[in-house]
Amino acid sequence: MKEEYSKHEVLLAGEVIKMLFSAYMVAGDLPPNETATQRLSYLTKKSSKMFMLAFLYGSMNILSYIALQYISAATFTILAQCKILTTAAFSALMLQRQYSWTKWRALISLMLGVLLFSAPVLENTGPSSSDNTFLQLLGTAAVLLEVSLSGFASIYFEKVIKVDPEKLNIWERNFQLALWSCPIYLGFMLWNNGGETGYGGGWSIVAVALALIGAAGGLLVALSIKYGDSILKTLAVTGSIILSSLLDHYLLGGPLTIVMVIAGAQVVLAICNYTFDTSPEEMHLKTVEPSSTELEKLNGSSK
Repeated sequence: MKEEYSKHEVLLAGEVIKMLFSAYMVAGDLPPNETATQRLSYLTKKSSKMFMLAFLYGSMNILSYIALQYISAATFTILAQCKILTTAAFSALMLQRQYSWTKWRALISLMLGVLLFSAPVLENTGPSSSDNTFLQLLGTAAVLLEVSLSGFASIYFEKVIKVDPEKLNIWERNFQLALWSCPIYLGFMLWNNGGETGYGGGWSIVAVALALIGAAGGLLVALSIKYGDSILKTLAVTGSIILSSLLDHYLLGGPLTIVMVIAGAQVVLAICNYTFDTSPEEMHLKTVEPSSTELEKLNGSSK
């Protein structure tokens, strides 16, 4: 039976669950002289940085919607893989991280492997939804901007968690992010008039499960960035595509061709090449001026 719930309602429910769980974790780790109400009130007042992140996520949703109106799902899928490189680029720019050429090659190989793995799906997505060249360019620009914002948002979140002078723990930042995400998803829900089934319609066990999984996934992503980094999170997400396709094949009869098997092996190898790269950091040679005593010795030996 086809599910008819509103995806925006599911996303909103997931954010509410994440906010309540984060508030519970914050309340469980308070200093003796502060109450939960005081702490949550303080976090609400100091949540402007997370408002920007929630706004970025909302903008990405709008850009994805625009892009899929004017370009095919195949083109969207191909261009969306560029977020692997945009995340690494923003990591180098904003966090001043240096990546060896081995790591860059591994990331490019990973991106190509995912595209090759998706080939059977891309072949069945049909032509573009628009024959107008300008609209296709608009859709392409929208998805490229969405990909750039995705890379920026990942690194921005990591920077706020790890580098920001105001040291807030991961639960406090998640509470702030969910606090601002709720009105944004509520706005999407109102914009769509509750979807085809109206406000609160079409809910089922599947929808409830998706809301719970979405909330848990958001918390796990934040933890992975806290104890790892955004690139490792991207590698994990990419690797999950392989796992999802295998489950789709064995449980739902989805495609699994020899090309997909080879591409899957390439993805796994690329992840290993990146993770286990032991290339030494680039050494920068400094020019050392000889002292006056050393110059006198050199001049004396040359006579």
